[in-house]
Amino acid sequence: MNSGELLERSLAYALGSVAAVAPGSLGRATPCARWDLGELLGHLDDALDALHEGLTGGRIGLFPAAEGRADPACDFRRRACALLGAWVALPGEEHSVAVGDRPLDVRVMAATGAVEIAVHGWDVAQACGRPRPIPSALAAELLSVARCVVADEDRGVRFAEPVGVLPRAGASDRLVAFLGRDSFSGRGWSAFRE
Repeated sequence: MNSGELLERSLAYALGSVAAVAPGSLGRATPCARWDLGELLGHLDDALDALHEGLTGGRIGLFPAAEGRADPACDFRRRACALLGAWVALPGEEHSVAVGDRPLDVRVMAATGAVEIAVHGWDVAQACGRPRPIPSALAAELLSVARCVVADEDRGVRFAEPVGVLPRAGASDRLVAFLGRDSFSGRGWSAFRE
């Protein structure tokens, strides 16, 4: 799996979801119980900023910089472009990023970031009333990453318990269900933490 390509595809999907954000819709509910649409976009912006910080400075701070966001959808688009530029400028994938005092392989950082970006892109689409599944091949790859990085101790803190899916559910439905979302009924919205 090429983590840079996975990150690019996740950003492309999320940018498509953010394109549906209409003026005046930032107060809409999202599958993330703690956040309305504006707060979710702010969280996504923080995630992109952290990834960019890791790629360009080799270190990710533990606390995001607090800044006002006049237009979180525009901020997301701007940061997504900056992040893609930083990835393209990366001299190679053979280095680590410091997260606090711990090293993290840049490929793991990119793949984990890709999961967060795509799944929150799905959340944005749901909140905008324009549900769109994560492309099947992308969702299948992201699910394999999510299964490696989401531990049991994350459940109830950062993620709700997995939601059941039908045996013939597509990869997008399986991915969001693994992360505590129900793409069919909205069930799990109130339980999801992040």
